Amino acid sequence: MQSALFLAVQHGGRMERGGRRRSEAEEAEKGRMKRTIIKDWKTRLSYFLQNSSNSNKRKSKKAGKHRNYFRPSPEEAQLWSEAFDELLANKYGLAAFRAFLKSEFCEENIEFWLACEDFKKTKSPQKLTSKAKKIYNDFIEKEAPKEINIDFQTKNMIAQNIQEATHTCFSAAQKRVYSLMENNSYPRFLESEFYQELCKKTPITRAAQGT
Repeated sequence: MQSALFLAVQHGGRMERGGRRRSEAEEAEKGRMKRTIIKDWKTRLSYFLQNSSNSNKRKSKKAGKHRNYFRPSPEEAQLWSEAFDELLANKYGLAAFRAFLKSEFCEENIEFWLACEDFKKTKSPQKLTSKAKKIYNDFIEKEAPKEINIDFQTKNMIAQNIQEATHTCFSAAQKRVYSLMENNSYPRFLESEFYQELCKKTPITRAAQGT
């Protein structure tokens, strides 16, 4: 009886140690995955920031202006959670959101929205027509390379409108895509590892406090 009890206790101890080791291994794996995700995010973010910087350099070349985009403070990043527009209005925030959508394989939504914003600022009627056709070919027509998810009726309306392009050609579709991002992608972005990392405050070390 005592021998059986001893064996049972010994077996239980082994199971407990084995469970602890598995738990530690799982935590280590989660940590590795988190670091990989954040590293991947930073690579994508760097790409979008670089593109944004190059675009602004071309636009402001005559004025001799050049703008760098720095990592926001945790307080600035936390502002993005107050409203979707706060995120889109911030260059770093927009780049981060684009990187997030790319990781979810739906970056066509933000690209379409940005193309519409640029389209609405176009003054030349000739450029308006050519841009309208490009947006239609890239995002609207069936099996377009970056086809967005909008209803058939809206697609038909756009096809008719671009024959005589105006600044409101894509308004209905842009509102639809904005709503999709605001209600679906935006909340997931706020819960993402990368955004949570941006909101973290760096602990103040004793050495820093002493300076």
